[in-house]
Amino acid sequence: MATARTLSESASKRLLADHGVPVVAERTVADAAGAVAAAGELGYPVVVKLNGDLIAHKTERGLVRLDLADADAVRRATDDVLAIATADDGAIDVIVAPMVRGNRELIAGVVRDPQFGPTVMLGVGGILAEAIADVVFRPAPVHPVTAQEMIEELSTQRLLGPFRGEAAVDRAALAGILVGLGRLAAARPDVASVDVNPLIVCPDGAPVAVDALIELTTEDGELGPDGASAVRAVDADRDGADASVSSRPRPRPTAEQFRALFEPRGVLVAGASSHPGKFGFVALHNVLASGYKGSVFATNLQGEDILGVSTVADVADLPEGVIDLVFVCTPAAANADLLRACGKKGITAAFVTSAGYGEAGDQGRRAEGELVALAGELGILLAGPNGQGVVSTPADLCAQIVAPHPPSGRIAVASQSGNFVSSFLNYARATGVGISRAVSAGNASAVTVADYLEFYATDPATTVALAYVEGIRDGRALLDQLAAASAAKPLVLVKGGATAGGARAAASHTGALAAGNDKVFDGECRAAGITRAATIEEAFEAAATFATQPPPSGPNVVVLTTAGGWGVVTADAIAGDGDLRLITLPADLRESIDRLLPPRWSRNNPVDCAGAETRDTIPDVMRLIAQHPDVDAIIYLGIGVQSNQARMMRDGPYFADHGLPRIAAFHERQDARYADAADELSLSTGKPILTATELAVADPSNAGPAAVRATGRLCYPSGNRAVIALGHLYRDTMFRRRRRLPIGDG
Repeated sequence: MATARTLSESASKRLLADHGVPVVAERTVADAAGAVAAAGELGYPVVVKLNGDLIAHKTERGLVRLDLADADAVRRATDDVLAIATADDGAIDVIVAPMVRGNRELIAGVVRDPQFGPTVMLGVGGILAEAIADVVFRPAPVHPVTAQEMIEELSTQRLLGPFRGEAAVDRAALAGILVGLGRLAAARPDVASVDVNPLIVCPDGAPVAVDALIELTTEDGELGPDGASAVRAVDADRDGADASVSSRPRPRPTAEQFRALFEPRGVLVAGASSHPGKFGFVALHNVLASGYKGSVFATNLQGEDILGVSTVADVADLPEGVIDLVFVCTPAAANADLLRACGKKGITAAFVTSAGYGEAGDQGRRAEGELVALAGELGILLAGPNGQGVVSTPADLCAQIVAPHPPSGRIAVASQSGNFVSSFLNYARATGVGISRAVSAGNASAVTVADYLEFYATDPATTVALAYVEGIRDGRALLDQLAAASAAKPLVLVKGGATAGGARAAASHTGALAAGNDKVFDGECRAAGITRAATIEEAFEAAATFATQPPPSGPNVVVLTTAGGWGVVTADAIAGDGDLRLITLPADLRESIDRLLPPRWSRNNPVDCAGAETRDTIPDVMRLIAQHPDVDAIIYLGIGVQSNQARMMRDGPYFADHGLPRIAAFHERQDARYADAADELSLSTGKPILTATELAVADPSNAGPAAVRATGRLCYPSGNRAVIALGHLYRDTMFRRRRRLPIGDG
């Protein structure tokens, strides 16, 4: 049985030092006389602590004495902490260490997460570490570049710069500590957690570990000769226990099987119905209505003609070798025989909408397992069961039991929730930013979301993948697959729920910060270059940005606006992003804009035109900004305002007279010109230009957002949502450049 024990502080520090973590010089002694002698060697002032394998939270128990200035103080302190010790503390001695001073305390450590394995943590430390919870995580081992990214990701960046007369944190040394912790985690699988708190930043900026606690996992309290053999047995037992739910019952589908699913030569709707309220009718209707050009067949027990398709009662009556995909709307009890019949006809992909499987209890789980095994024997890709359908716009295929059929585009969707597939497709229809493939994984009994994402990574019709996952059973395996997919193409992910509690928190601040903390999963995503979105809307807008905008060459953003308030709010969002930069307008750019705008314009960034627009103002100012070498991206606010007035004129009682038809048409043409200018300048300069207005949702028919959609780009509902999407695009671009991965071009 697996148990745990802690190493003493002194033993913990020795192990850390062996892996490159700087620790404070110290002595361990047995009594007050030894403590006084040690203090004399180290130099005053010093710290005295009780030390032992069974002692964890020393400060809370009063087992630490600080800032001891002379021998008498050391003698009294040593006697005091020894007197507080109890029989439960086991074998003890006393640590004497120099008093390290510094105004900043960090926390670093390792937690062995049950889902994702060894994970390195960095955060703001001290007694308020858990209250502040400014922490970041990355999987171990940690690359030096990743370590620097962890430091940059902390929210409290001001603590890392010059602070209260002390030098800036030595980031290279701090990164080295994180790399060392990662090496320790990889080399010693018996290390369950490492807690370095505080990691004090000295006045010269050097970080040093003044307290540390390492917890080991053991088998029945016994360590092997290398301190690791027991935990290997524990890990093996754990992996065996998980095998029933997380192991793959069959190999991943082949490229040919995925072709059969997404670009079939022919489709069979099994269980077609003449009743328009039945899934069997809706599925056949949607396949036909989407314009699918391949052959369409259907089975129906009565052999009815449905929507012009002559159905058959038995699959045996269908031709052989012309159907690749069966879309299953039959009851679960009939599906095994159906698959056998389909296998004889050369069908190699099946999408199963039927419920009554794993979601229906033990009997359903057994039936699901049997169906998966049968599909494997037959060489049939099994999508689902309990799924909503599959979409493939390159094949004009919409094999779904729900609407809608999206426009064609470059975003590929995979989701454990069929409802969110529908949501993403609805956003595609609303925005005009289209879809290449989409699939609801259903119970994902044979083909997982990660499997679909790996296919999308090699799919020439796809630029970016978009996924929703929940109920993670094997986090390490999932992230390994997602990382492989993300290395090829951008991947945007939404995760429902939080990861399970991480490490034992009884003796470790690191464990307490990780337990039940979604930041562990977040760190895994960042390490893999996965763009993690907080909401479904944010996820779609990020994916749409990857699909339609070029990557920025840097963080410098200029906001172009026709009204001050929009610009101010958007500037605030840029400041809050942490990576994007609202640059000060270069003098030459400001002088160039001066020649196009009256003196009342803002003369800074945001570039507020202050209502001074003439026919060519917006395109000309936008061109000056876009062509300037110091500008990496533009956010344009205010499109649609003129067309909004045009709509009011058209709807009013005076439209037939007073020249209103002419001026309304002019307003609408102007907004279309602005959208076209943004598109053309983005193409010619290779810079992202994001257009935002609330009219994108308040009045989608407005000529402004309608013209943006006509260019194939997303019109963002607000400036701050454009900033969020641009931030995701910038971070993905920088990740790929640092690691020399493929960068999309929108």
